[in-house]
Amino acid sequence: MARMIDQIRASKLPSNMMQFAARGALQVPAAENIEILVYLALHNKVFGELARMTLAGWDEKACLAAASNPDTPREVLDYFVNPDNLRPKLLPALLENPSVPESQLAKLATAAMRDTIEMILKSTRAISVPAVVEALKANPYLKKEEVEQFRKPPANSAPPLPALASPQATVSEVPSQPEAEAPAVRSVAATAVSERKNDPSAPSAAEGDEAVAVYMNEHAADIVAEGEKPFQSIGGVVELLGQDYFPVLDAAEIPQPEPAPSASAPTDKSAAIKPAAGKKSPPGKPGEVKRENTLQKISGLDVKGRIQLALKGNKEERSLLIRDGTKVVALAVLEAPKLSDGEVEKFASQKNVLESVLRQIPLKRRFMKNYIVVRNLVANPRTPLDLGLGLMKNLLIQDLKNISNNKEVSETIRKLALKMFKQKIEEANKK
Repeated sequence: MARMIDQIRASKLPSNMMQFAARGALQVPAAENIEILVYLALHNKVFGELARMTLAGWDEKACLAAASNPDTPREVLDYFVNPDNLRPKLLPALLENPSVPESQLAKLATAAMRDTIEMILKSTRAISVPAVVEALKANPYLKKEEVEQFRKPPANSAPPLPALASPQATVSEVPSQPEAEAPAVRSVAATAVSERKNDPSAPSAAEGDEAVAVYMNEHAADIVAEGEKPFQSIGGVVELLGQDYFPVLDAAEIPQPEPAPSASAPTDKSAAIKPAAGKKSPPGKPGEVKRENTLQKISGLDVKGRIQLALKGNKEERSLLIRDGTKVVALAVLEAPKLSDGEVEKFASQKNVLESVLRQIPLKRRFMKNYIVVRNLVANPRTPLDLGLGLMKNLLIQDLKNISNNKEVSETIRKLALKMFKQKIEEANKK
């Protein structure tokens, strides 16, 4: 007798039965139900979204059994180990399952956050895979001492990992220190800089310069590609807040590469006219104090200047630059040493930021420790669907209820929030 999954692949089921299948309501074994849901989620345009939502709340014991079984179809294992669908409780079983390809483990290690890295480091199979080790060494969330640990020979006289240098290796076999360490150390440094907010001492000017140097170096190609692109706010800052919102500040003259004009240089009233966006302001009279509001100051900077301001500026400047339509500038705000949790909470709820900003926030470990940030991301209608679905499992009962009634977010998010709310209520009543 043909299995139900075979009939679904052959498109032999009527529409109502397909809907039952996408809801996980078919009377088939648990393993086949999961296989059907994964197939629909990946290949069916009509019922795929419903199947993804069903899988996100599927019984954990059944999912764990599938994740640990070497006979589970490859497509199901690939779906579970994908960072967009990964459940933390399934990860240990997936890491040790020999049917999960090493290439998938390496992909997971590349994008892993701190909690996932800790699980990978505990997996005997995962850390024996050279590609996984190399991916971890390039991951900014791997601690510096863990990077060093990878360079030591394994304990108990076991043979060294293929990707790591043994003490007996010749000089020609071992990469030079700058080659081997530069990318990982640079990334670790960038993360350390962005997480110094909790340090009792405020970041110094030197630390701000360090953050700028690291960011400029890592994004050199993106900066060159943007050229002289002027500041353009997502959603329009002036229209949203009004020109009078931004206070006038005393500001130093914007640094310019060319030498300053001499005192004898001619002055003209036309020099006081506000320059166009992206152009540098002409010098005023000697000894004259320039006065400009924050928006004018930002508008007079090129891409490199705005990146420096994003990393070294104040809270108000960051609140504008996070909305910059130039991706490399907006993302620089999230690397600022002085960035506070309160600012990130606000960024996570904003609808007038680039999607890449919302995707970058969950990649920062300290941001994800803040429950308000997680909640705001899920409740933000601009947050990508896959990201919102992945974060929803961390929400409390009341927030799940609120999101299920939030008509601004997608229907998929609302339905899953309601389903998870009911499940948690039932679990609480059983105790």
